[in-house]
Amino acid sequence: MSIVHEVTGAGPALASPDHTEAAPEAPESGLRLRASRGERWRDLLRYLRRNPSLVVGTLLVVSLLLFSGIGSLLWEVDRYRPLSVRALQPPSWDLPFGSDRQGRDLFATMIVGTPMTLRVGLIAGFLGVGIGTVLAFVGAYYRGWIDALIRGVVDIGLTVPGLLVLIIVAVTIREAMSVERMALVVASLAWLWPARTIRSQVLTMRERAWVQVAQLSGMSGPEIIVKEMLPNLFPFLAAALVNSISSAILATIGLEALGLGPIDAPTLGMTVYWVLFNAALINGWWWWWAPPIAILAILFIGLFLVSVGLDEIANPRLRRAV
Repeated sequence: MSIVHEVTGAGPALASPDHTEAAPEAPESGLRLRASRGERWRDLLRYLRRNPSLVVGTLLVVSLLLFSGIGSLLWEVDRYRPLSVRALQPPSWDLPFGSDRQGRDLFATMIVGTPMTLRVGLIAGFLGVGIGTVLAFVGAYYRGWIDALIRGVVDIGLTVPGLLVLIIVAVTIREAMSVERMALVVASLAWLWPARTIRSQVLTMRERAWVQVAQLSGMSGPEIIVKEMLPNLFPFLAAALVNSISSAILATIGLEALGLGPIDAPTLGMTVYWVLFNAALINGWWWWWAPPIAILAILFIGLFLVSVGLDEIANPRLRRAV
């Protein structure tokens, strides 16, 4: 009996040291986790210091978003409508950007019109990159006649003047032009260049060893595209998206400057159209054309710098170690 009691009594005595030793591991693991997170944040900040283009470009684009967001809360944005204020007033305390010939507050017009122009670019850019990505992966991975068909359509589409095609498409629309319809018109050609550039990336990626290993392991084509190839192209797709948004905004400005945009919408392009229609440059109404030109310049410079910064991440030749 004494032996049994000694053995049974030794159980808790033997188990207690294990419990006392395992208890401090939780704080240590938490410290290691916080340390790893801190290192990742330091690495990110160190990389951002080495990539000033991405930082400056993001700040410029965010500043425009803040201008529209905060301005819509602090200003009477309904004054973008015609006959809201006295016409052709120079900048003053009540009218920071002045007013146009239609009696619109240009400050309110910029607050409302900037996100509208960005919305057109975002819709057309996402549609263009999305359609181009699908066609590029399908054609470059499966090859054959479908790749020849997609490549032929893209080559023909890129040789045709894009603005001319967009003008024809916009003229044939009988319904009143809206911001969303304008985005769809621009998106009708926005997929051509992404399809070509992404296809070239997929062609080189298709011959990599890890793709062939995935094929030998029994993975299907869609699985390889979605799980293996697509994640490796995310930085390149992000750069292509920024370029597509910038090109879509530029095409939208061109169509609206010709009077083919949404007449009632206070977009930046329609403001440029009314500047040209009323000969504001000749008449010396500089406050009418200066705000949209300045905002467009900030927007395009910001998108260009973001594209340069993302290209450094996507392009191995330009990538710099953190």
